[in-house]
Amino acid sequence: MAEEKKPWWHSTVDAFDTFLRVPGTVTSKGAHIRDGIDLKRVMIMVVISLVPAALFAMYNIGYQTSSLYGLGWTFIQMFGYGLLRMIPLFAVSYIVGLGIEFASAQIRGEEVNEGYLVTGFLIPLIVPVDVPLWMLALAVAFSVLLVKEVFGGTGMNIWNPALVARAFLFFAYPSSMSGSSVWVSKAWLGSLKGVDAISAATPLAIANEGGVAALDKAGYSFMDMFWGLIPGSTGETCVVAILIGALILVGSGVASWKIMLSSIAGGLLVGWFGQLAGGIPSYYHIVMGGFLFGSVFMATDPVTAAQTETGKWIYGFLVGALAVVVRLWNPGYMEGMMLAILLMNTMAPLIDHCVVSAATSRRAKKTMNA
Repeated sequence: MAEEKKPWWHSTVDAFDTFLRVPGTVTSKGAHIRDGIDLKRVMIMVVISLVPAALFAMYNIGYQTSSLYGLGWTFIQMFGYGLLRMIPLFAVSYIVGLGIEFASAQIRGEEVNEGYLVTGFLIPLIVPVDVPLWMLALAVAFSVLLVKEVFGGTGMNIWNPALVARAFLFFAYPSSMSGSSVWVSKAWLGSLKGVDAISAATPLAIANEGGVAALDKAGYSFMDMFWGLIPGSTGETCVVAILIGALILVGSGVASWKIMLSSIAGGLLVGWFGQLAGGIPSYYHIVMGGFLFGSVFMATDPVTAAQTETGKWIYGFLVGALAVVVRLWNPGYMEGMMLAILLMNTMAPLIDHCVVSAATSRRAKKTMNA
């Protein structure tokens, strides 16, 4: 009997049909490996781990805006304002990204992959709140097309797509990704007196200029940076929210704690050398900028990170170390985490190759000596 021909839009239909359920065609008995986890569940678990950071981002956007403009907003007003500022970012990220994903799946006649569920959630959390939406749309399209689809889709990309979107924005539109005024929302507030005179430099930028003394003068204590009540990319500021996400990822077995821990160790070690040379305390680097967010959610991407267990230690350590190296010795670019992760994404296959080759050589020598 001839197989029934599927309609040309079957990829889209299947994607919606199986979004929150397992189809009845899966293996239920016999000599097969059966597991309750699949790509869809992994992606949803990562999104759940990002929710605390996203919720705090919404509050912090309103808090920073209210504080800088002296608005005296209540908690509900601050959270509500942040929610309204974040919704367009998420909408653009998912509409553009998923639109390309669905179109690509239809053209290839394949199923729609769920990988963009995470990428689409990550991108709004690593950009300034006031990034123009058309720029964000271009960055998302560039990332999905040239980093995912060209390489074959989810699971085939060699760089983290969300970070490539941020890198595109940084290098194509640096005026919208750097400076002091971009980190706090001033949209919808143009009628307020003194808006143009308000600026909100990030603690990382301030420390780069004048160290701990400048941070103290600006009113940014270590605990302010730990709790996240500082200007910065929307989801990167709150250490507590990020650590909650890390616990979810590690507890569910989705992400490698080895990469997280070794990344922090690498950053602390290089930061300590910088501290000896008169820089800020090494532990400040962990709570400033996107260091911890990158270590937990970006460096641990199972597709672009090292795969071997020893390689994960090496890969994570180099990510953290390179990030702080860039911060200390490249004043033209004060963040460092984005470039460190993208560079190590490129080097991850080589790290795994060296680890496997070394293990093979050791086994061969043991066999010969036996």
